[in-house]
Amino acid sequence: MESLGVSSVQSLRALSALLSSQRDDDEEEDEGGEGGKKVAAIAQLGPGHIGPSPKKDKEVTTAYMKKSSKDIWSEEEVAEGSHYDDLADPRPQPEYEIILKQSVGTEDLFLGLSGKDPSSMCCEAMLVKIKLPDTMATDVVLDVKEKFLDLRTPKHKLGLHLPRAIHSQEGKAQFFSERGELEVTLLLKRSMDFINTQ
Repeated sequence: MESLGVSSVQSLRALSALLSSQRDDDEEEDEGGEGGKKVAAIAQLGPGHIGPSPKKDKEVTTAYMKKSSKDIWSEEEVAEGSHYDDLADPRPQPEYEIILKQSVGTEDLFLGLSGKDPSSMCCEAMLVKIKLPDTMATDVVLDVKEKFLDLRTPKHKLGLHLPRAIHSQEGKAQFFSERGELEVTLLLKRSMDFINTQ
């Protein structure tokens, strides 16, 4: 027969103490006159009962503290543009494509003087191509926020969460009626804009 190690003996004693204290609590509740209901000790135990008991004097701080007791979410948790989502609206979402653009000159291509690389961090603009067949330019309603693009037409709707933050006041849109496509060019907000002048 194998002998029990010191840690196994201590674990058994801790488990025994935990169960015996739980039984004492159950007996006190039964004597208190709660209608004679006996609740099994196992039903009241959970993962939080294993190990040392937490200290009561420390306050638990969380990353998301509610400002009011009636608040469900903080403002940081709600995605921008979520109030535009309308599940009862039957209009389909049009096809779209997002392309990141950067200005490249001969000094970049052949000499590599500006330090630009092909990564998305060196891109200055975002081009969103939206296919809108059988639509006129006067039917398009476009609203652009820092991280959200909202497009409405009589036949289509698009609520697009943008992959990067943009300058919402510095963009342009062009509608090509011959191919039924809207091109929206948006300037990106880059974290190193004060260094990346071009």
